[in-house]
Amino acid sequence: MGSLTRRRWRIFQKNTRAKWALRLFIGIFCLSLAAPFLANDKPLILLYKGHFYFPIFETLMDDQLDGNLPTEAEYKDAYTRWQIYRHGTLIMPPIEYAADTVDYFSTTPFPAPPSSQHWLGTDDQGRDILARLLYGTRLSILFGLALTICSAFIGIAVGALQGYFGGRIDLIIGRFLEIWNALPQLFILIIISSLISPSFLSLLIVLMLFSWTSLTSVVRAEFLRTRSLDYVKAAKILGVSDIRIMCRHILPNALVSTITYIPFILSGAIVSLSALDFLGLGLPSGTASLGDLIRQGKENLQAPWIGLSIFVFLTFLLALLLFIGEGVRDAFDPHTRPSIRRRQ
Repeated sequence: MGSLTRRRWRIFQKNTRAKWALRLFIGIFCLSLAAPFLANDKPLILLYKGHFYFPIFETLMDDQLDGNLPTEAEYKDAYTRWQIYRHGTLIMPPIEYAADTVDYFSTTPFPAPPSSQHWLGTDDQGRDILARLLYGTRLSILFGLALTICSAFIGIAVGALQGYFGGRIDLIIGRFLEIWNALPQLFILIIISSLISPSFLSLLIVLMLFSWTSLTSVVRAEFLRTRSLDYVKAAKILGVSDIRIMCRHILPNALVSTITYIPFILSGAIVSLSALDFLGLGLPSGTASLGDLIRQGKENLQAPWIGLSIFVFLTFLLALLLFIGEGVRDAFDPHTRPSIRRRQ
């Protein structure tokens, strides 16, 4: 198993486009996970009167910095900054705005074009586009990964039941899937999303209603093929339970064919969330998401930097997942290996 995994990894790396796409995607994901340290209106480290504080982890009040109000400190306020530099210093993130920070000190009407303060400009509410892009990417990828894992688990389980037991179970599930897949999925998702209170968990459940079916037929076919092999029949004769046979003897082979679908399911999950957010049926209003940025671009055509930045980034992100999917398919499908050598 170890040598087989290494061989597949070598095949994947031979696809230069897929290899670099994977590196770039991991880099983008890691940057998005570090969004609070890269884009925040609070200092990373604050030294004040000989004491160290970490405002991104703790809340400092204005009166703690010799201010006059018992409210949270505003680090962009001129008086607060003067007090800090008078008695110490601070280290701010590279982007001094969080996803929901409104730049009240801007002298340019919103939406403001790109500048040294806002590298990709601001939206119509004065929020930094780059900061919202970072936080929105983190949210979209985490949502996509959660949806992909849950959908894969359900799809593999249902397909395994179909393929292993066959007969009436296969017939009932098969007819159900035919009816379920024939339904207008987009309209049903829009209707359900408009009826429930939007949240990360509720949208995950709603989108999972249809996303799990994509792997069922692949797993079913693999189980149908494998259950008639000699080692499976021998396990049955020895009295091995059906669950053990399915999980230990057949499932590892079925996973080989299903892994190739994972990058494409992930990209579909990101697009689905973005589409619902764009229509206003996704996450709560004001949440930093890629779909919200797309809607901002549509509503502010006089500020082309908003729509252009999210379009370029989302296209690039989905293209990376497409290239990764091609590389995974090449690594797990022996029929595509000659094409890799010719392409490289």
